[in-house]
Amino acid sequence: MSLIGETSAKPAGDLIKDGSDAGFMADVVEASQTTPVIVDFWAPWCGPCKQLGPSIEKAVLAAKGKVKLVKIDIDKHPQYAGQLRVQSIPAVFAFVGGRPVDGFMGALPDSQVKQFVDRIAGQAPANETDELLAMAKESLELGDIGGAAQAYAQILQGDPTHVKALGGLAKCYLTGGDAERAAEIAAMAPADAKDPDLESVRAALALADEAPSETTEFERRLAANPDDHEARFEISKALAAVGRWQEASDHLLTIIEKDRTWNDEAARKQLLTVFEAAGGASDIARQGRRRLSAILFS
Repeated sequence: MSLIGETSAKPAGDLIKDGSDAGFMADVVEASQTTPVIVDFWAPWCGPCKQLGPSIEKAVLAAKGKVKLVKIDIDKHPQYAGQLRVQSIPAVFAFVGGRPVDGFMGALPDSQVKQFVDRIAGQAPANETDELLAMAKESLELGDIGGAAQAYAQILQGDPTHVKALGGLAKCYLTGGDAERAAEIAAMAPADAKDPDLESVRAALALADEAPSETTEFERRLAANPDDHEARFEISKALAAVGRWQEASDHLLTIIEKDRTWNDEAARKQLLTVFEAAGGASDIARQGRRRLSAILFS
């Protein structure tokens, strides 16, 4: 193609290629570990795709090897377009270090396309710490606490003050049932450190400290009187102490629904701590906030 003559860095075949579902892992995910890869999802019938295609190819060639382009016809290869939730085309995603980091939909002016490509071309693949953090997060999501702890520990060997690794490792110990060790790890981070895992662990430990050691009497009282808010509150604390966030949340929301001002709004305050311990972005927190709003504004 005529654009080849615009750069002598690498032939277009090395920088621009037609991709497929079968080759996505190699051409995009693995290749982006060393060089950023831009993926252009298109189709032959798409008018804006025909406008964007030459523009993005020109910008990629002008970057002289700092970024690659993989073009995927979604009619022939729909798998990864579906996984990335492509709703319309053209859809462009930039991968760095094996993960999507940026993108846009629709045709853009040449100047904006060049700015996008230049921005991506200037990004280096994820460093070792980023890769270890991603590995640890994935391990935790899969329930592999040991694998996650090992990745976090490896980061801390090089940087003992890494807040995200401290929060992650503390969460591993807490998930594994070792609250004492979790508290020790969490205490190694600055008191004002902000990290979701660290804040979650601190909230969970605070809940555990307040929990009753025995709930038999509270359960008996609640069975006899469903409006015994004190008994329900103590049971919710015991449930939270062992990570049963949903059940703890349900009890607290029941109290708020029946008497939102009970004990100086103790249930609402405790509920916010449960949300933090469960994780601010967790389903428990999201669904709980919706239910709380429905109660408070009904």
